[in-house]
Amino acid sequence: MTLRASLIIFAILAVSLRARAGDPDITADFITPPGVTPDGNFFTFRGLDPAISGESSGVPFNVIKLSQSEFPALAGQSVSAAVLQFAPSPGGINPPHIHPRSAELLIVMQGVINMGFVDSGNKLYTQTLHAGEVFLFPKGLVHFQVNEDSNYPAVAISAFGSANPGTISLPKTIFGSRIRKSVLAESFKIDAGTVGELVSANSS
Repeated sequence: MTLRASLIIFAILAVSLRARAGDPDITADFITPPGVTPDGNFFTFRGLDPAISGESSGVPFNVIKLSQSEFPALAGQSVSAAVLQFAPSPGGINPPHIHPRSAELLIVMQGVINMGFVDSGNKLYTQTLHAGEVFLFPKGLVHFQVNEDSNYPAVAISAFGSANPGTISLPKTIFGSRIRKSVLAESFKIDAGTVGELVSANSS
């Protein structure tokens, strides 16, 4: 599938998510920050160019967010996106996380990505996707993605049904949030030394 065709599919997916979005409805066509006079530039975001063109991020995993914070024109529109860049394995991993305010539709643009989510009954659903294929992560469920190819990077685009879907990374939230080490050790049935290592790794 060509990049152009993939982007068309992505646009359709984004519109579909918007139809079932959870953000509050607005009573105007769009929301403008105080003191801003909107023009074509207000509705334009150019920050995805490096990822779309295949430029390496230089890190094992990189995400370029396109939410309300980065693109104020999205306020009230119940849609956002992100570009995910995965280095070759090992290291190209988006650790387990959740989006509390939106489902996620992920389309693989380049490479091969293994992904999955865990439902509320603790059942794991996994799949390996190639370029042009799409996977759904239901709203609020723990999920992950990983590039298991040791030779080639991978790129994916995600569409969300919220201007601010939120991302809660479980490793950083659990081990980087200053929860007492004794609580973590007892909860995960691991020793204090291991907890200390995990806290150090997720506190940066």
